[in-house]
Amino acid sequence: MSSIEIRPLSNTDGTQKMLVDLLIGTVAAGGSVSFMHPLAPEIAAAFWSKSLQAAARGERVVLPAWNREALVGTVTLLLDCPPNQPHRAEIAKLMTRLDYRGKGIATRLMEEAEAVAVEKGRTLLVLDTAKEEGASGLYEKLGFALAGEIPDYALKPHGGLTGTLIYWKRIGSA
Repeated sequence: MSSIEIRPLSNTDGTQKMLVDLLIGTVAAGGSVSFMHPLAPEIAAAFWSKSLQAAARGERVVLPAWNREALVGTVTLLLDCPPNQPHRAEIAKLMTRLDYRGKGIATRLMEEAEAVAVEKGRTLLVLDTAKEEGASGLYEKLGFALAGEIPDYALKPHGGLTGTLIYWKRIGSA
């Protein structure tokens, strides 16, 4: 999809609403991104507010995918690691709007997150995903190695436990 661009977020009311809608839609569709369904708009807004404040402090990078002026996906690169882990970053909250899934947006977001991590001197990426309905196939296609599974790690958005798969990938000049 050539009209998709990954470009910086602007901190406007319209952008905030799109971020909130993306998170609520992801959770409603069963996305295991730390929240339960139904997700209240004020909780989603508080999450994004904190996330963007952390990004302003350099603790993370929020990468959005746009189709013209419509926000169609995001991924977050967590950079605020303990002092003995300055070489790694963590991928979090990969989300694509339902009507844009299957069009390569998640792949482009992940490739951009990896490029930013390399640019910031990181040599190891880690992430986790739900065993059921997670994105393990995408991560494996992108070269991530499965470290293992933690059973019954989290609640699924609509209830019930799911295991979590832990992945890693060496990047840059490790």
